[in-house]
Amino acid sequence: MFYTYAISSLERNYIYVGITSNTERRLNEHNSGKNKTTRPYRPFELIFEKDFQTRAEARIEEIKLKSGFGKEFLRSLIQNQKKQHTKD
Repeated sequence: MFYTYAISSLERNYIYVGITSNTERRLNEHNSGKNKTTRPYRPFELIFEKDFQTRAEARIEEIKLKSGFGKEFLRSLIQNQKKQHTKD
């Protein structure tokens, strides 16, 4: 099983999209600074996760999410989460 995932920086306007076989482990790696690309943007929260049978399928979804439309979709998820928190 492979997962396409997106994480959002809690302190900066930054979204990272990737593929993994273990989302929890990968999020911990990002938050602990093991990934050079995301290190300056820590900490992160998981905002999107979708599972696939093959890495190729997950890669197709990753490419979609990295497109302009995909980034717009992810930003809308963040906005909806913020609205949910303000209602509580």
